[in-house]
Amino acid sequence: MQTILRWMLVSVVLFVGAVTQVRADRTADLRARAEAGAADAQYDLGFLYDNGYGVAQDYQAALTWYRKAAEQGHAYAQWNLGVMHAHGIGRAKDYTQAAAWYRKAAEQGHTSGQYDLGLMYSSGNGVPQDYVQALVWVNLAATEAAKNVVYKGNRDAFNAAKATQLKYAGTRATLVARMTPAQLTQAAEQGITLAQLTLGVIYGMGQGVPQDDTAAVTWHRKAAEQGHARAQYFLGLHYYKGQGVAQDYAQAVTWTRKAAEQGYVDAQYNLGVMYWQGQGVAQDYTQAADWYRKAAKQGHLLAQSNLAFMYAEGRGVSQNDKETAKWYRKAADQGDTQAQYHLAFRYYEGKGVPQDYAQAHLWINLAASTASAQDQIEFAKVRDYIVDLMKPEQLAEAEKMARAWKPKGQ
Repeated sequence: MQTILRWMLVSVVLFVGAVTQVRADRTADLRARAEAGAADAQYDLGFLYDNGYGVAQDYQAALTWYRKAAEQGHAYAQWNLGVMHAHGIGRAKDYTQAAAWYRKAAEQGHTSGQYDLGLMYSSGNGVPQDYVQALVWVNLAATEAAKNVVYKGNRDAFNAAKATQLKYAGTRATLVARMTPAQLTQAAEQGITLAQLTLGVIYGMGQGVPQDDTAAVTWHRKAAEQGHARAQYFLGLHYYKGQGVAQDYAQAVTWTRKAAEQGYVDAQYNLGVMYWQGQGVAQDYTQAADWYRKAAKQGHLLAQSNLAFMYAEGRGVSQNDKETAKWYRKAADQGDTQAQYHLAFRYYEGKGVPQDYAQAHLWINLAASTASAQDQIEFAKVRDYIVDLMKPEQLAEAEKMARAWKPKGQ
């Protein structure tokens, strides 16, 4: 046994020694290539010293090798130099140098360099404060980050890419919210879709600028033509209502469809309405149901309620009491008064759901609490009729559920 243990110990020591030797050989080879002027090797060697991988951590050595690679145009080395200057790693903080190196990386399309340069313009560190320039650079980073959110079999990589995209998009939205109409106009004229969309909104509502539907259409169109789903939805609304343009249901359908096909939930609902009513398209209940369903699955309250009605009537879909009750329940859970009213009758009659007077009372009671004055009278009559059919314990349970109920979703 002792012989075996000694053999195992020797084997471990030999293995560790071999790994250490391999790492040393690789580092020596990397150093040789770096000293010969290979930019990638210079960057890699700087990275090892920066993080203490295979060598003792040494920020001064990291700075030296990053700079050699950066001066040869290595974008990652340029960005890392920017980080070290900005955060005072291995040297005193120097925002001017940080901005200079971030810019070099950013101009080569380095996403983090673009984002960090944008932050420096936003804060005025190392460069004059300039929200327009900040937005220009952050927008470039956010646009590129969105392209990287693709699942390729590695969940951690996907989640990291998604987190980066959300971070960059959030910063972009924050910058836009801080900007004046004049600054937004400068950014919009450079083709930044979020600035164009926002200008369309503020002109449409007269927020900080004179209300101007024509200007709203102009800016929404520019963003819509670049594929921005929300701008396409708004442009569809302009055509549907005839605000800033001549009313044109066909154009309303065209732009609403573009947004709906990108998954924009309000556009999916509106397209369902236009198919239901035959506005800009031939009336088609099947298409209406399909678009309502897409929106309903995303939690759109009115789409859920309308889809329930279509299942109840068998329009565009096969009549189905279970599906009717299912979609009325989803809309009712979000507080839709009419859905609550219809769901109450479903429970009262046992259509699509088990007959349950307590549930019927709950939903008619909730509907009555938010109904119009005229509907409240009718709903109260229905509630009183249901109460007459209930046992005291059922009524107590219904009232308990009503007190505990809270709306879900949107």
